Amino acid sequence: MVERTMDETDLRVVALLQENARTSNAEIARQMGMAPSAILERVRKLEERGVIQGYAARVNPEAVGLGLTAFVFVRASERAGAVNTSRRLAELREVQEVHHVAGEDCFLVKVRVANARALSVLLSERFGEIDTIVSTRSTIVMDTVKETAALPIPQEASRG
Repeated sequence: MVERTMDETDLRVVALLQENARTSNAEIARQMGMAPSAILERVRKLEERGVIQGYAARVNPEAVGLGLTAFVFVRASERAGAVNTSRRLAELREVQEVHHVAGEDCFLVKVRVANARALSVLLSERFGEIDTIVSTRSTIVMDTVKETAALPIPQEASRG
């Protein structure tokens, strides 16, 4: 379970790492006027508490042949709170996000594929294998204006 209380130092460390996860502990320490060992300990504790969940490279989807992004609304037949459909959707390589949503549909799923044909195959074959899926509605992204996984860390934490 993630502890929700973080002090200003923790927030600032997280904000700096969100800007660039490759920033060294020594550089963070320099920017914050602290010892590198203190920053190393903070980062380690943030990782242990689950505040920092990992580090990843952002890859240009088009560079790896995944030029089409779509959001798929999925309606399932299983009762509320059941996890079979969401678990099976999350296992698909093309699926980047699965959100359980309120409203007429049960899930909102973000997928990345090569093109419209690949989306059609994904929906008919891979989603089609999941027997609890009743229907899908897809919205294809024409252009992405903003896409980020960065959280809006409070402004006072990012000031130095």
